[in-house]
Amino acid sequence: MTVSENGERASALTLTSALADGVNVIRVTGLLDATTRDQFADYLSAEFDEHGPDMALDLAGVTFMDSRALGLIVHHWQLSTGAGGKFALIGVEYAKTKVMWITGLAQRLPLYDTIDDALAAFG
Repeated sequence: MTVSENGERASALTLTSALADGVNVIRVTGLLDATTRDQFADYLSAEFDEHGPDMALDLAGVTFMDSRALGLIVHHWQLSTGAGGKFALIGVEYAKTKVMWITGLAQRLPLYDTIDDALAAFG
């Protein structure tokens, strides 16, 4: 948790979702690390259960990602594609998600600049 300017506690991670052409687009804003892992895991699982395997994670608002968060993303990529779904990562910035490149997963995960690019690739 972080503290806002007025002294109130603010979440270090904000997660929202909306459907776009039948794909659940989850917008991730803030930190993806050990302090937010459970929140992120619970949200992804609930969204998968409610909306099915087609999922796109918009990571443009991520300020930092650690290996635990990347592990969750890989897990949901495998769940999604294993269930016949489509999966995409959108707006990934190297400076904030270096762990993807360090591990070599940036070359394996489905990365797109925009949701429109991901939806077009889904066909």
